Amino acid sequence: MIMPSGVRKAMLTAHVISSIGWFGAVAAFLALALTGVMSQDPEVVRAVYLVLGVTTSWVIVPLALLGLVTGIVSSLFTKWGLFRYYWVLIKLVITGVATYGLLDHARAVDRLAGIATKTAVFGMNLVGTRQELVNDAAGALVVLLILTVLSVYKPRGMTPYGLRKQDEQSRGVAAVDAAPSTAQGIVQPQANTDVQTVTLK
Repeated sequence: MIMPSGVRKAMLTAHVISSIGWFGAVAAFLALALTGVMSQDPEVVRAVYLVLGVTTSWVIVPLALLGLVTGIVSSLFTKWGLFRYYWVLIKLVITGVATYGLLDHARAVDRLAGIATKTAVFGMNLVGTRQELVNDAAGALVVLLILTVLSVYKPRGMTPYGLRKQDEQSRGVAAVDAAPSTAQGIVQPQANTDVQTVTLK
């Protein structure tokens, strides 16, 4: 089933906006996370993790979920399908894993944001968690870059399911094209018979 053009464009627009927004928000997150690790000013560090908590909950997570949902809907109701092409399938898997990882990552952000609301001093026991935010954000940017490349270049290659569906559609079209020819072959002899009958009279 192919969705109407207007709906398809609206869904594609939402998907592009959410994807770009997700990338930009993660880039900003990485810059802030680096500041949180390197700064020696307790107030700056505290402010960083308060901002990261809000950004993650209200910007990054909603954009990631919107990107995943709009991507699935756009694939299901367009010619690309969800399981027909390897690039769509790979993108779906990567986006799903990245979104799941983001939700797990958000718990660490919430923990640091919660601590920041109570104190301006972060103990040494949190150094690993703070560095983990930097590593996760850098990895997320690489993943989002890969997703962008897949969307733009759309590498060739159909899955076995896609090849089977393509073959079924080709046979269906061939059957429809053959139907008029068969009907014409049936009508033509009848017309010739009528002519011969008139001639005999």
